[in-house]
Amino acid sequence: MRSAFDFAPFRRSTVGFDRLFDMLENSSFGQTQENYPPFDLIKVGENEYRIELAVAGFKPDELDITAQQNVLIVSGGKNEETEEKSSDYIYRGIATRSFERRFALADHIKVKAADVKDGLLAIDLVREIPESMKPRKIDIGGRQERSAIGGGAKPASEQTVDAEAEHA
Repeated sequence: MRSAFDFAPFRRSTVGFDRLFDMLENSSFGQTQENYPPFDLIKVGENEYRIELAVAGFKPDELDITAQQNVLIVSGGKNEETEEKSSDYIYRGIATRSFERRFALADHIKVKAADVKDGLLAIDLVREIPESMKPRKIDIGGRQERSAIGGGAKPASEQTVDAEAEHA
């Protein structure tokens, strides 16, 4: 079932945002069953984040974390051997059903580490923007004046080398 909101008018007036609208339209699709396990999303620093999932009853070897192209998949399943050994429960309130939870990651988000402690799976994420994509300051007036004789000024690095050679 699609979202009740129609994004068609916005698609006509924007360029290059198709992926954003696809994500918005598909975010409510198929989410009726994706509410287990509960999770928290925490901003730790300016470029650091943490996802904490409540995975009580699961051991680290029963959990699987996969980072694919802009998608983080966390899945878990109990071993059948463990289930058979512990069948003397009178009441079982801790959910141990298998699950798969997907998180859409923005560009340049990398998974740094993961750890299970006290029934919480903590996944540390960091945003690493490549140097070529970081904003850089451009100096104004960086042009050098042309000299009347030589037709052009030497770069600053060559001027320092010439000055040092004259003093030697």
